[in-house]
Amino acid sequence: MTTPDRVPMTPQGYEKLKKEIDQLKSVERPKILQELEEARAHGDLSENAEYHAAKERLGHVKGRMLDLELRLSRAEIIDPKKMGGHTRVVFGAHVTLLDLEQDVEITYQIVGDHESDIAQGKISVSSPIARSIIGKNKQDAVKVKTPKGIKEFEILAIEYK
Repeated sequence: MTTPDRVPMTPQGYEKLKKEIDQLKSVERPKILQELEEARAHGDLSENAEYHAAKERLGHVKGRMLDLELRLSRAEIIDPKKMGGHTRVVFGAHVTLLDLEQDVEITYQIVGDHESDIAQGKISVSSPIARSIIGKNKQDAVKVKTPKGIKEFEILAIEYK
């Protein structure tokens, strides 16, 4: 599926990273550069707190841009919509699980590490739940080792949308 130096992500995750880089390049960095110019105009830089704060923020923005650009360069975009023929759980799947202990249904989408957001039902491909269900079929029972102990789930549905 992916090679070791590649980072799996959905098309939406890829676009989100691109938008963040664009925001940093076109809005944040120019704003900080302007602040640096204004701070330089105040004179003595050795005791200029605004200058040093802006310089530090610029360093953070540059570091974040480099990190995001590296992720994008290593991206292996996997479109779940093109996985419709799969009957097993793979990257990008929307999986509905039944928590056998609590008798509660939960739906997760398996996404790349940087895309995970439990509040939106997106779990990282490297999370314990995702690792336990990848390769499984509908109606399979799985045991997941969690910090609170072993949890058991049944796979109710697998969708690629």
